[in-house]
Amino acid sequence: MEIFGYIASVLIGISLGLIGGGGSILTVPVLVYLFGLDAFLATEYSLFIVGISSIVGSFAYFKKGLVNLKRAFIFGIPSIISIFLTRNYLVPLIPDEVFSISNFVVTKNIFLLLIFAGLMILASYKMIKKSPKLELQAVEIDKNKTILAAGEGFVVGILTGLVGAGGGFMIIPALVNLLKTPMKVAIGTSLVIISLNSLIGFFLSIKNIEIDWKLLATISSIAIIGIIIGAQLSKKIDGEKLKPAFGWFILIMGIYIIVKELFI
Repeated sequence: MEIFGYIASVLIGISLGLIGGGGSILTVPVLVYLFGLDAFLATEYSLFIVGISSIVGSFAYFKKGLVNLKRAFIFGIPSIISIFLTRNYLVPLIPDEVFSISNFVVTKNIFLLLIFAGLMILASYKMIKKSPKLELQAVEIDKNKTILAAGEGFVVGILTGLVGAGGGFMIIPALVNLLKTPMKVAIGTSLVIISLNSLIGFFLSIKNIEIDWKLLATISSIAIIGIIIGAQLSKKIDGEKLKPAFGWFILIMGIYIIVKELFI
């Protein structure tokens, strides 16, 4: 199963490099079902893997000047605050047995995986849905929309803190629609936000957690190799055309997690 896990880690990286997002949402299922980690530890590992991968992915955008640091901070600072609060105060409040129906007990692990599955289904909808390409010019934004963007950043931070996913499918539309960011800049800025959120969230919440650094470094390195491969493939393959197919795959995976955890 670990061999399949390492292969899947390469595919996660390739999808990030080729499509520009979405691959990170597969990290937790890979860690849980292929590497045998419990859901909480998997979300912790995912923060590191997603963070490191996003840093590598953002380099090319930095070189091309396609990162808006001011808007990254508008969105990112509330996210970092909510990740810290979620990992250190909200998640520990979730009991080991959340609730039970007859003889079926919903444990903390199952509860986190069900939230994650719901997030996967939402992400798949965003990827499958055809939306018009928005290439907005950078314009002055009003304060109300800045506050809305900061609020959405806070919500993304809660989700990232709960399930260890980057949330790029929510960040990019907010940058484009609320902060009037051109699409290519939104993608590069999103990668910076995700890397900051994930890595700061990871290091702020690793106290009292035993980390297998060797395993974590191995998976992260393999995912980074996948990103490099994906970036090269993106020069020959249009990642946007593959996004709906990848969205259907994420949808199937989300449904599988729900069925497995509740019925199998």
